[in-house]
Amino acid sequence: MKNLLYTLVWLPLMLISIQGVAQGLPTIEEKTKDMQAFEGYVPFYYEASTGKIFWELDKLNAEILYVNGLSAGLGSNDIGLDRKQLGNTRIIKFVRSGPKILMMQPNLDYRAISDNPEEAKSVAEAFASSALWGFKVAAQSDGRVLVDATDFLLRDAHGVSDRLRSSREGSYKVDKGRSAIYMDATKNFPKNSEFDAIITFAGRAEGRNVRSVTPSSESITLRMHHSLVELPDNNYQARKTDPRSGYFGISYQDYAVPIDQPLTQSFINRHRLEKKNPKAKRSEAVEPIVYYLDRGTPEPIRSALLEGASWWNQAFEAAGYIDAFQVKVLPDDADPMDVRYNVINWVHRSTRGWSYGSSVSDPRTGEIIKGHVLLGSLRVRQDFLIAQGLIEAYKNKGEGDPRMIEMALARLRQLSAHEVGHTLGLAHNFAASVNDRASVMDYPHPYLSIDDQGNVTFDAAYETGIGEWDKRAIIFGYQDFPEGTDEEKALRNIIEETIDMGLLYISDDGARAASTAHPSAHLWDNGKHAVEELNRLAGLRQKALASFGEHNIPTGTPMAELERVLVPLYMSHRYQVNAVSKMIGGVNYTYKVKGDSQALPTAVPKKEQEKALKALLSTLDPAFLEVPEHIRKMIPPAPIGYRKGREFFPSQTGRGFDLLSAAGSSVEHTLNQLLHPTRLARVDEQYFEQGGLSVMDILDATWDATKTKPGVDPNLMEAHLSRMAQKRVLAHFLNLAGDKNISQAVAASAVSKVRQLEIMLSTRLPSKNSQGRIHDQYMAEQIRQFRLQPEAYNIPSAPRIPDGSPIGCGHVGHFH
Repeated sequence: MKNLLYTLVWLPLMLISIQGVAQGLPTIEEKTKDMQAFEGYVPFYYEASTGKIFWELDKLNAEILYVNGLSAGLGSNDIGLDRKQLGNTRIIKFVRSGPKILMMQPNLDYRAISDNPEEAKSVAEAFASSALWGFKVAAQSDGRVLVDATDFLLRDAHGVSDRLRSSREGSYKVDKGRSAIYMDATKNFPKNSEFDAIITFAGRAEGRNVRSVTPSSESITLRMHHSLVELPDNNYQARKTDPRSGYFGISYQDYAVPIDQPLTQSFINRHRLEKKNPKAKRSEAVEPIVYYLDRGTPEPIRSALLEGASWWNQAFEAAGYIDAFQVKVLPDDADPMDVRYNVINWVHRSTRGWSYGSSVSDPRTGEIIKGHVLLGSLRVRQDFLIAQGLIEAYKNKGEGDPRMIEMALARLRQLSAHEVGHTLGLAHNFAASVNDRASVMDYPHPYLSIDDQGNVTFDAAYETGIGEWDKRAIIFGYQDFPEGTDEEKALRNIIEETIDMGLLYISDDGARAASTAHPSAHLWDNGKHAVEELNRLAGLRQKALASFGEHNIPTGTPMAELERVLVPLYMSHRYQVNAVSKMIGGVNYTYKVKGDSQALPTAVPKKEQEKALKALLSTLDPAFLEVPEHIRKMIPPAPIGYRKGREFFPSQTGRGFDLLSAAGSSVEHTLNQLLHPTRLARVDEQYFEQGGLSVMDILDATWDATKTKPGVDPNLMEAHLSRMAQKRVLAHFLNLAGDKNISQAVAASAVSKVRQLEIMLSTRLPSKNSQGRIHDQYMAEQIRQFRLQPEAYNIPSAPRIPDGSPIGCGHVGHFH
């Protein structure tokens, strides 16, 4: 569609005579004579004596884009109220009804794209619109009206109170006595008008997160932002969505389409980009896409972010553009609130957290008006910490091995490219790692290896450019076709070429949850084969643990801080475990459409699933779980001023480092992935369909993997770790056996296994060793309690796994 037009017809309003209402009203000029005027898109006035903002509305019944958000945040990743955070984006109209101006939001989910106004009217009248606010006319002149917008601006437009309540952080309400317009960030531009407000929430803190980031938790003062934005002209050509293309988009019900066509119409989100010469193979753009970096970003981070974001020009070059994507530092005379600037913001929080690629887009067409990136400043420190644990980083008592900073900056380049990719319209591609890291829209784990001299090398930690999938996605979304081209056919050809290249695409729905089935779609994994990568990573982990010690922290640092560095090293396998687990009960599939060349879904072969099971069970082995004794002995309890946060291992000993809890965290992570009820239900189905693994095969193998090896002294730590793992395995079996909400075939297998263990424990001779006897008695008692009252039985809780995400990337960082 060269022009995506639609007609929205409003219900007739019972209008009071404008002439009658006008009697007694001052002119705008009279009302505002002592106010400060701000010319721009929506002219407005500031009355200093009252602190009020007045809007001059001369665009009645015209469509405007309204966006709200936060300009100054709370600083807590857990609560998620961040600086420069975007809120909702809505089309609005200012409609006059007598003495009132209503801010109306039309219902764009239901439309009739038709030349027949009566057809459009029938749809508009069938579905509700929303009146977002009502203003009283304060003055008028020549068809223009003046309204007091102060109360509208001084409200909880971002839903902060609801967020605090749902996060169990407390009940807070806006205190208008401590709220006011913030004029320093209230400005007018040719295409947008910006309003900022200091909003204070009064209440009582109930959670630790608010207390940790506020000077006085009973008073939370943030800044809320409101934008009125001019909508683009009608010259943008919307591009239809293809589920294989990798784009976010908009969709709506179009009741004007023929009966044999889909009711739901979908279009991708993208910037407007056109070639100066569409017929040329390579051409400059009519207007390039330019992104601007936050001036508050320090070096060397600034250079890394600029470089990473600039990678996207490689993709636009592949699409036939010359220098069509550019990245610069925001000029001193430019304002990041100006809608004409796409901005990469550098955001600080008290803890590391997600980064986000968002945008302001036209809800009618999907056209991106402004790219808006939030990059968390503490993310860079996590990669530094990962590198720190792998090498004797401070062996020379200097400033530390420079490779740590190099790896952290390499990650920032990738992160910058990733989040900018979202603002170009692209979704995640979590299957890119098996295609030689074909997309920056994946979540990459650093790829580290051991060289011929036995040293850890960081040379290939992260990619250094845009991927092949990214190039193909940009070609689909941004290719500018010469006039006369059959665009629909040309786009199909682009997709088919991508398929022929063997590039996979699976997004969040097939990768995020522990229950997902795709064997190649994972977060923070590496390698073409998940099992081989887990085995390789396990070897790297064991080598790093063997040499781990005081040289991993700077001189003068409390030795207790060794545990902070140890955690990401000890748990470095956690995400590859996720990847391997998806091979069990796994299903290879694509977002196939009728007529394309992609294969139909197929189960992972039994032999591959058996390899995956063996690799997962190796992570339950005491040799894998052990932490060398020299490390355990050198970590004391933390001194005053240093506390063990949630990124440390839990401890049940009251001492600095608790091996059983650390190992228990790792064991629980593997079992949660391997014995997920949904995964086991697929295993059960595949067994009867094609003779794959059975649920009992998995339960038997998991139990056997935690048996104490013959000849091992039961009083040694190796035996103690085996018994700990076996207790957790039994807990999972009991959980499956008693869960009425899972596949009953899976539950039946678990019941059978529990019964088998019950008989075994009751018939075998008591262990001569007291530790073995205590262990057997514990397990028998757990089964007995479960048998007595399955519904009331509480599975013993497992040690908490330390926080890990985002270990390699931003977002659920996703596009809005």
